[in-house]
Amino acid sequence: MLLSVGSVGMIFPLVWMIATSLKDSTGAFSLSVIPTGLTLDNYVEVFKKTPFTQWVRNSLVVAVITTLSVCLFDTVIGYVLAKFTFVGKKLIFVAILSTLMVPTEMLIIPWYLLTVKFGWVDSYAGILFPGLISAFGIFLMKQFLESLPSDLLDAARIDGMNEWSIMLRIAVPLVKPALATLCILSFLGSWNAFIWPLIVTQTPEHLTIPVGISYFSSELKDRASWVLVMTGASLSVIPLIVLFFIFQKQIIRGIALTGFK
Repeated sequence: MLLSVGSVGMIFPLVWMIATSLKDSTGAFSLSVIPTGLTLDNYVEVFKKTPFTQWVRNSLVVAVITTLSVCLFDTVIGYVLAKFTFVGKKLIFVAILSTLMVPTEMLIIPWYLLTVKFGWVDSYAGILFPGLISAFGIFLMKQFLESLPSDLLDAARIDGMNEWSIMLRIAVPLVKPALATLCILSFLGSWNAFIWPLIVTQTPEHLTIPVGISYFSSELKDRASWVLVMTGASLSVIPLIVLFFIFQKQIIRGIALTGFK
């Protein structure tokens, strides 16, 4: 019963957003969840008044590239820190973890100065580079890879496998739940990112969905047009819902194993 009450509280804002997107302009601020003037015209208007397709393309490109980069680099670094012994390993790991304590707001200024220096303002490169490697992902993969028996990897070395083959063909398949969790969290974080894309983008052609919707809402003058904001927000969650239904088993298993660790 407690979970049911909690689930209603979690789902209600989503239901309210979708219901508002289906209302006509006169019912924008109606307290009724069920739309009285049911219409799909708002979805047509969003695509007419905004470059929404371009925003989706930008968000998708950024999210996919960020996810692939995070999974690749974090897995390699986590594997090295978990299964190799070298001078300064603990110091390096502590240094990586210490970056988690630095608020994003404090990093924006050096990020922006670096972006200007390399000419990445208002480009995919400028949006992407801060999120290509994740300290949390390194920590997550290291903890899971440490649980693998080293004797198994040593047996592969005796059989003549090189380290890349050992990592890709033996270690990674055994930590798929953790890798799936990292991929999903990275995709969600990149898709919903707002502060940094807002700062580094300048033209509508490079806006991501959250930034695009915020610019769109700032240009609205009449309260009835806020229905279109809800419509854009409803469209933006569709890929995330699809992603969840495709990978829900991996999400649940990854979260369960993460909690167990």
